[in-house]
Amino acid sequence: MRLIANCLVTTSLALVTALVAGPLQAADLDAASQVDAVIVYPDGASVTRVITLDLPAGDNTLVARDFPVGLDPSSLRVEGDAGARLTIGAIDARPPRPVPPANLPEIDKRIEALKDQRDDLEGIIKSAEARRKFAERFAEVSPVGIGEKGEARPVSEWRAAFSAVGDEVAAADNVIRDARRKQREIDRDVQRLEADRAAKPSSKFEVRIELASAAATKATLRVTYAVRGARWVPLYDARLDTGAKDRKPAIELVRRAEITQSTGEDWSNVALAVSTVRVARGGNAPELGSLVVQYPQVPRPMAAGKLLDSVPQRAMPMSAAEPAENAMAKRVDEREAVAEVGAFQATFKIPGRVSVAANMGPKNLRISTATITPDLAIRAAPAIDPTAFLEASFVQADDVTLLPGQVSIYRDGIFVGRSRMAATAKDETVRLGFGADDKVKIERTVVKRNEGSAGLIVTTSKTDERAFKTTVRNGHDFPIKVALQDQLPVSESEEIVVEMLSSSTPATTTNLRDKRGVLEWAFEAKPGEVKEINFAWRMRWPKDKGVVMVPAG
Repeated sequence: MRLIANCLVTTSLALVTALVAGPLQAADLDAASQVDAVIVYPDGASVTRVITLDLPAGDNTLVARDFPVGLDPSSLRVEGDAGARLTIGAIDARPPRPVPPANLPEIDKRIEALKDQRDDLEGIIKSAEARRKFAERFAEVSPVGIGEKGEARPVSEWRAAFSAVGDEVAAADNVIRDARRKQREIDRDVQRLEADRAAKPSSKFEVRIELASAAATKATLRVTYAVRGARWVPLYDARLDTGAKDRKPAIELVRRAEITQSTGEDWSNVALAVSTVRVARGGNAPELGSLVVQYPQVPRPMAAGKLLDSVPQRAMPMSAAEPAENAMAKRVDEREAVAEVGAFQATFKIPGRVSVAANMGPKNLRISTATITPDLAIRAAPAIDPTAFLEASFVQADDVTLLPGQVSIYRDGIFVGRSRMAATAKDETVRLGFGADDKVKIERTVVKRNEGSAGLIVTTSKTDERAFKTTVRNGHDFPIKVALQDQLPVSESEEIVVEMLSSSTPATTTNLRDKRGVLEWAFEAKPGEVKEINFAWRMRWPKDKGVVMVPAG
């Protein structure tokens, strides 16, 4: 396939295009590449490197030895521009080959010299051992008489002899210990040098691209490939202005992308984008196999090590530390990404050029900001916690789905905690909590709790009757919406009957958000107003059985 000048050309590892006629052996052209653009996915990245070279006429093989070892060779794609007719042939991605060290002769000489030193020390050790052995033998054979005729010598002479023997043995031991210490140091040095001497795999991939040009030309090639060692996760800042009498409440919702990468290459001064496409899940839905019903098998004993491995590990809690903001500081706006929204994914292009180093921790970038008018309400579940929590809700109007991620919550400029954003598509409702509202007081009291029996003549069943009163006091000087939740027990047996008593304040919503038995009372509390919610229920079951109330699975 021959190409017209300045025409875009594309090929892949699986495609081999016929080259123009030329010599059988193509010339190798060494070239350096540079990372130019990166698209980061939630589970990988696509990297584009640029190679610029002066290409001679005829058949040539471009050799670039600076590609990361983590790339997927099957994902390699090449396209480019040239000033003459150019054809791209096969692409060969070669894994790293062991490379001997450049200073191998020096390493060998150093190892040889160290081994000679070790041999010299071994000779010193043997000499000292012979000296010690002679002294010890002398002490063994000459303790009784050391005179010419074997007569006993004075004790003073014995002591001098023993002292001389001890000095000789001690001196020999000192020499041996010192020599052996030096041998150990030499052994460690030799071990390090042997490790340096061994051929090590290169830390880079070698990519070879066959090219054929009708004439000498200047060419620019763009090589794109996929890597797994990168990801981005969505983060959010939700800043609530609770408003005033002359100002409606507003939320500034900031989307952020936290990017991390350990691909083995630094992304320096690149065009960066993040995409919602998930590239690691494959293209097809999973296939279901047959579901077989059978009698349970007797479990085989599990090894202790495997038993420990099967215990789920707890995730480490995330730090809730947040630096305080300087309310008096002048605000500095961050750059925002440009969104390209398609039918199935969204891509956010970060303006300018960005650098993300490998293995250097996350990089946090703002990708969009929206100002939203929310509905504010107090929400509480006094059966668990009487605290009144301020909640802001709004309808997601953006075409781009809000992906699940951590939210930093601010209320009137003060950091109040962290929360989680659930995956929310367009036209779905988002609910975010903004901390406790101490001006709304909620108190729940038990009015009645009675356990007994029921039956006209003969006791046939047991009963449990309970009544509660919840009081809400609005301490604000403006009206506020309130939503209280409580639980009505749910029976899954015909023998257990649960009924809500007529003394209860009618609930606004039952089975709230499809949760069985969860009731909600929604109302507006005027400034300084006190509201009371009554809630009572009765449960009945056979007298010969016991019941318990447990959270639903």
